[in-house]
Amino acid sequence: MIVDDLLRYATEATGRTDFGDDEMFGGDGWREGLRRLVGSFNTEAALHDLGRVVVQGELVTYLSNRLRIVAHHREHPEMREREVTPPVIIIGQARTGTTMLFDLLAQDPAHRVPLTWEVDRPLPPPRTETYDTDPRIAETEATFELVDSIIPEFRSVHQLGAQLAQECLRMTASAFISPIFPTQYEIPSYLDWLTHDAVEDGHVAAAYTWHRRFLEVLQSEHPGQRWLLKSPSHTWMLPQLLREYPNALLVQTHRDPARVMASTTSLVAMLRRLGTDRIEPDSIATEFSEFILDGLERSTEARLDGTIAPDRVVDVQFDAMMREPMRCVEAVYAGFGWELSTAARERMELFLRGNSRESHGGSHHYTFADTGLDLAAVRARTARYSKHFDVPHEPC
Repeated sequence: MIVDDLLRYATEATGRTDFGDDEMFGGDGWREGLRRLVGSFNTEAALHDLGRVVVQGELVTYLSNRLRIVAHHREHPEMREREVTPPVIIIGQARTGTTMLFDLLAQDPAHRVPLTWEVDRPLPPPRTETYDTDPRIAETEATFELVDSIIPEFRSVHQLGAQLAQECLRMTASAFISPIFPTQYEIPSYLDWLTHDAVEDGHVAAAYTWHRRFLEVLQSEHPGQRWLLKSPSHTWMLPQLLREYPNALLVQTHRDPARVMASTTSLVAMLRRLGTDRIEPDSIATEFSEFILDGLERSTEARLDGTIAPDRVVDVQFDAMMREPMRCVEAVYAGFGWELSTAARERMELFLRGNSRESHGGSHHYTFADTGLDLAAVRARTARYSKHFDVPHEPC
């Protein structure tokens, strides 16, 4: 792949040329992200023929969305007059119950949640009167057919749906500063750049500026009382997240790190089949264990150094989330002083009845031994995190 070709395909598809290199959209760091990303794809990802087609299509789509969002902001500057209300953000690691909690809290009409269809196809902005009937819902749902045909078991591990809540990393993907790419594909040099140099060089902070611009588009014609957001990637980027949203409320989910590593390794190995025939669980485990360890350490340090004020965060344990999800929801509402209305509770309970634990990873079978990692070493390196958050060890 060649970066200039991707840019040209996107401009031809949209008729736009302004990618938003000014500070209003976070500057031109997205170009460095795209350059690093394409370089990793070309040298590391071992894409098969379908994978190359899928990746190119994804990158052109992200670039096209970027062009359209920038153009819409230029044409409608009044969008930025409406403040993005202080969001509620779920920041737990992947495989710790974040999706289940996200989907439950999304049942409360007080929460404005970015749904998959509007994140994938943000323009024209979603409108309240057609929010449940927009034709983009069916268009987005149809795109999951490829995943179903290649990875038919994926839905038993992680839900897919045009009208399900979508993670923030899908929005920052069009800033090309996002862990969504190394999750889907083997591009370790991009992941290393993302978690180190991109942080130091200010590119991660710029991605959160872009994140705000994205939310401003989504809420422009379908506002809500408060945003409900989620992404495990926020754990690595807490100072940048809180600089952009200083009044955000946080919910952090916790689980035995060894089980997180084992589950993540299995999930990533499954997901990467969409792009490559080279699936090496040991390599994935090594790659993501460092990523996870770094995130756990950063989140612990953020509590100890005061980056996260105690009254602005609620902690939820994975085992409690699996046993008594509504009790965990109640704890979140109590922690933030919210009232859980009867209508919201009924919607949540209805959602639980229609979505078993299996649809949130309950039937996902894996062992720590599959990772090839040293359990004692993992326990030692995560001791401070486990002690601080009182995270119990699970059988491995």
